[in-house]
Amino acid sequence: MPSHVSADRPAPQHPERDAVDLLINRTRRLRGDVDAVRRDTVLVDEDDPQLRWQRALCELAVHHLDDLGTHLGQLKEGPPPGSAEQPAEDAERAQQADVAEPQAGALLSRVGSAEWNLLTDEVSWSEELFEIFGRPPQAGPLSLDELPSVLFPEDQPLLTTLVTDCLVDGRPIDGEFRILRTDGRMRTLHMMGEPVLDADGCTASMWAVLRDVSELRRSQRVVRQTGDTLRRQQHMAQTERRMAVELQEAVLPAWRGSLLLPQRGTGALDVAARYLPSDASDLIGGDWYDALELPDGRTLLTVGDLTGHGIPATSAMAMLLGALRGMAVAGIEPGALMGHLNQLLEASVQPALGSALCCRFDPVTRTLAWAQAGHPAPMLFRDGAGRPLPSPDGVLLGAASSVAYEQDEVTLLPGDVLVLHTDGLTRRSDRGVGPEALLALAPRFAEARTAQDCVRTVVEEFGGTERLDDACVLVARIGM
Repeated sequence: MPSHVSADRPAPQHPERDAVDLLINRTRRLRGDVDAVRRDTVLVDEDDPQLRWQRALCELAVHHLDDLGTHLGQLKEGPPPGSAEQPAEDAERAQQADVAEPQAGALLSRVGSAEWNLLTDEVSWSEELFEIFGRPPQAGPLSLDELPSVLFPEDQPLLTTLVTDCLVDGRPIDGEFRILRTDGRMRTLHMMGEPVLDADGCTASMWAVLRDVSELRRSQRVVRQTGDTLRRQQHMAQTERRMAVELQEAVLPAWRGSLLLPQRGTGALDVAARYLPSDASDLIGGDWYDALELPDGRTLLTVGDLTGHGIPATSAMAMLLGALRGMAVAGIEPGALMGHLNQLLEASVQPALGSALCCRFDPVTRTLAWAQAGHPAPMLFRDGAGRPLPSPDGVLLGAASSVAYEQDEVTLLPGDVLVLHTDGLTRRSDRGVGPEALLALAPRFAEARTAQDCVRTVVEEFGGTERLDDACVLVARIGM
């Protein structure tokens, strides 16, 4: 039913069909593209709020494009014939037919029109409006007095205000309310209308278009809810990351970059280290490094990595590194120390697996005693060449009970460079890169004057690459 401004307004001109056809084709193509994106948004993880939010947005866009396409189709076909122009036999068949449920996605079953004549009390509804209300045509349309009876009680005052403002003050109607159909289904309707004036400028009737926006509002609610969930999760992730970073900074050694040890001359250690965050994740892992001068003059060198990320990993790392420092200060040998760490990890409230490397260097004899627990061996660089040290036996921490960890010793020479690292340093997304890339730095290490220079070389080679995990590297250079 066409909209009115006055009772004697001329009929609107029909738009050019070619222009409408062009808009319809564009809408269909865009709808197909959006639907393809929606199908590609596969919910691999139903608990992932970002994926749910993306899919909800695609579904909302499809709803809008469906509505737009069918609106354009109505525009192309022109207004449907009024009830007065309907043949008598068609009207009789319509009265005898049951009200069919609207087809999913069909906008024609979701938009209807109505006019309430204030002078004759005549009410006319389009067929689509009967379908929206779930009301058989033979029951007749609802008058303005009867219409609030199908609304939710809390929405009835809104409708009363909209109608009163339209009839008394001549204001256009634009509002939404919920109805309860005879089949028990709740629908959300958007009503737009305006008064129809007679020749004297008085309100003669009220005309309105009612649109079923239930699915549209449902999609909007899903978008809003998934967006809220995503924002909450991002906020929680940022908070957890901040706490994990603060805990990591509190636990890792207070020195950053280079460690100044009191020894001088042959056998003295020059130590530098660096923590390298992952480029593939914002989460903080359980990697650690440390160098500590022991009471007997020897030096502890250690790196390690616990499984997991975030606060659980960093808190477990804090517990393990604290225990390692305490046992090293107490003079416990590296092999026995690894066994105690394994027992500690097994007895922890949050079970985890970890790899570790524990070295004790004696500057007098230049002897390095070391043990490992499922960890990459130290790499020894000497005379421009590098090699990993042969590893003593040792399984991952937390993997088995009552495990003995072997201990090995090696004598270092002045000018030797020892590199300790966690496996995240050389484990990258491009599988062709491995420990060989670290060994290839031997000529540059030979030219380096300090341990810090060696660390800078490692960072230049590995710091900008796409690592799958965070990493630590510790370099100890034997004084000449």
